[in-house]
Amino acid sequence: MTQTLTVLGLESSCDDTAAAVVRQRAVDPADILSSIVFGQNELHSAYGGVVPELAARAHAEKLDQCVREALATANLTLADLDAVAVTAGPGLIGGVMSGVMCAKGICAATGLPLVGVNHLAGHALTPRLTDGIPFPYLMLLVSGGHCQYLLVRGIEDFIRLGGTIDDAPGEAFDKTARLLGLSQPGGPAVQAEAAGGDPARFRFPRPLLDRDDCNMSFSGLKTALLRQRDQIVAEKNGITRQDRADMCAGFQQAVADVLAAKTRRALRLYLAENPVEPTLAVAGGVAANTAIRAALQAVAQEAGVVFLAPPLSLCTDNAAMIAYAGIERFRGGARDGMDLAARPRWPLDQSSPALLGSGRKGAKA
Repeated sequence: MTQTLTVLGLESSCDDTAAAVVRQRAVDPADILSSIVFGQNELHSAYGGVVPELAARAHAEKLDQCVREALATANLTLADLDAVAVTAGPGLIGGVMSGVMCAKGICAATGLPLVGVNHLAGHALTPRLTDGIPFPYLMLLVSGGHCQYLLVRGIEDFIRLGGTIDDAPGEAFDKTARLLGLSQPGGPAVQAEAAGGDPARFRFPRPLLDRDDCNMSFSGLKTALLRQRDQIVAEKNGITRQDRADMCAGFQQAVADVLAAKTRRALRLYLAENPVEPTLAVAGGVAANTAIRAALQAVAQEAGVVFLAPPLSLCTDNAAMIAYAGIERFRGGARDGMDLAARPRWPLDQSSPALLGSGRKGAKA
């Protein structure tokens, strides 16, 4: 299929309500005609994290407005679209259901084809949206809910080389911020504090570096910071601003060191594929952290591969990546019916054992 495709994408898997229109002419680079995101930080700030019920309600209230704004910004109508793509999982089930039902309603009313997209595939295919890089490439997806090394061989061909066995880095940053009385989301707050801190003052653990694989663990790192905080409080009857800055700097450095070490191992596995244009791509909100990004860039340079990080607006949750992944799937012949289900769990690599456990609804990641 080589014709021009214009696709509306919808994303509502967590706490960002998003709609976007993306167009691609044959094999040319894709154009983002619009990308609208309504965040929910203020809605959840008083609770120290995302409240699923509140998030789902906000998605249901905002999706229609988001779609209207995306179409208006692109100067298009529903009649100008070729398909509607929507995140069908994984994510908070209430939010995913809101997006899927909205997409179904549009398709039922217009007759447009429906394409369900795995949220993780949207992140994993973003380097093709921004830079058109060829398969295979190595993707590090590092965010608030996920941390995986993915060997991206094709539109539907993902091999997980490793990932976190507990907390994702973004989740660990959020918990660290709460432990130290910082604002949410925790990533930017911890980075801002770390800028004035000494990363060498507190030597936090680097979990699983003794294992020659690509799996990671960040839960123990968060616990170590909690114990260090309590020790300082017991000794001083409180913590100073400098204590907090030093703890943030030490925590951030530990995360960066773990990701750098595991990335070296993942690159060795990836380079065995003999890629035509060796590329390490990174996506997810944590990719915005300057210390982590610098560490990953150094590893890529050391290995002689291209380092690629999409713009921050496309690293965090957005609908442009969903629209583009929908275009890729649509060109490959994918179509979904009105029985498309919202899935709270949906691993990209169906062949590898689950890292985060599984239950009646299947593997988390």
